[in-house]
Amino acid sequence: MSIELYLIRHGLAGEHGSYTDDGDRPLTEEGDRKTQHVAQRLRELNLAVDLILASPLVRARQTAEILYTAGFSKQLEESAHLAPNGQLNDWLLWFDQWRQSSGTRLALVGHEPNLSTWAEQLVWGSVKHHLVLKKAGVIGLLLPQSGSPVGTSELFWLTPPRFLVK
Repeated sequence: MSIELYLIRHGLAGEHGSYTDDGDRPLTEEGDRKTQHVAQRLRELNLAVDLILASPLVRARQTAEILYTAGFSKQLEESAHLAPNGQLNDWLLWFDQWRQSSGTRLALVGHEPNLSTWAEQLVWGSVKHHLVLKKAGVIGLLLPQSGSPVGTSELFWLTPPRFLVK
């Protein structure tokens, strides 16, 4: 049995550099609208996860809340591991505990380049700079139930939001 991991980039946000603290940049009106469409489409596809884990930055939290409200999960938590300076190895320690007792489907809502480089490390064991995750896009990975997921995971989905927005 594998763990389904969905890496979801936050939606379109306010312009970089226009806020004193970059962590305060919210979703734009368009970003909110597109993210709601993505969330609705994921639910139409009968996708749901046991937990949404979100970066503490405003735009990622807002994206996660939209997914939560759409019924993508019944649980939403915040994690500093998903902030732009978060490290895969730190998250892996948390993940190892989670997968032993919590479920089989997990969504991470965060930022680039972390999400695509994490996906590459999980699939290929190293960063290759081949995967591109657009805002409100989704990467789906299958991670092993035990052992290290680094270099042993499988990519099953890479979707830009334009394929999910009607």
